[in-house]
Amino acid sequence: MKPQGEITRGTTNPNRLRRVDRWIGWWCGGALADAADPLVVDLGYGATPITAVELRARLERVRADVRVTGLEIDPARVAAAQAAADPPGLTFARGGFELAGLRPVVVRAFNVLRQYDESAVAAAWTTMTAHLAPGGWLVEGTCDELGRLGSWAALPAGADTPVSLTLAAKLATLESPATFAERLPKALIHRNVPGEPVYDLLCALDEAWRHAAPLAVFGPRQRWLEAVSRLRDAGWPVLDRPARWRLGEVTVPWPGTAA
Repeated sequence: MKPQGEITRGTTNPNRLRRVDRWIGWWCGGALADAADPLVVDLGYGATPITAVELRARLERVRADVRVTGLEIDPARVAAAQAAADPPGLTFARGGFELAGLRPVVVRAFNVLRQYDESAVAAAWTTMTAHLAPGGWLVEGTCDELGRLGSWAALPAGADTPVSLTLAAKLATLESPATFAERLPKALIHRNVPGEPVYDLLCALDEAWRHAAPLAVFGPRQRWLEAVSRLRDAGWPVLDRPARWRLGEVTVPWPGTAA
């Protein structure tokens, strides 16, 4: 099967995707635990296989026999990964949005579509979700180079539109929720303008963060907890609970785009 997509820059760092990996274990944990075949795909793992190695180690806590396949279009990256990493339950192959014909229960596609035109996103989503196992999930998003700031969309099997958007940060380095604008998924990053739902969301969260400033004396976590609580009380639907907020996360329904 011919790989669908383009070779990306491939830059990565150890521990860069720890926030989304942790979230996948929570959001997708039930699907992974119930899967007949606990296969997970790390799509576009980059120049080194470290993110795939870390993903399997983290999801092993959810499902001990989880299998992770790292997919890359560049055959040289695949060969290098196969030579560098060979732990049980981890393989590497050449593939793109068609997922090399695999039927995984989870696909993590991070910092991949960010390098594409926005017009290519919808087709890539549809192609990937069409190849998921029943009950599976696509988690697609982006983060900064050190993994301190990121956001991602979650799409169920067969869907062409996300059901949720998650914003996550290392709270000790978060200056303002407005900085999430730099790391929105490709489908939203150019939509952060007045009149768009994602713009309204970030403005509301930033305003709640400012109102929570007095709690900064107790640490950034307490300020974030108050900010997300204010966001929810202002009428924004929030899909997670304080246990997730304490990790520097908030998950909301997908804000979509204005008509």
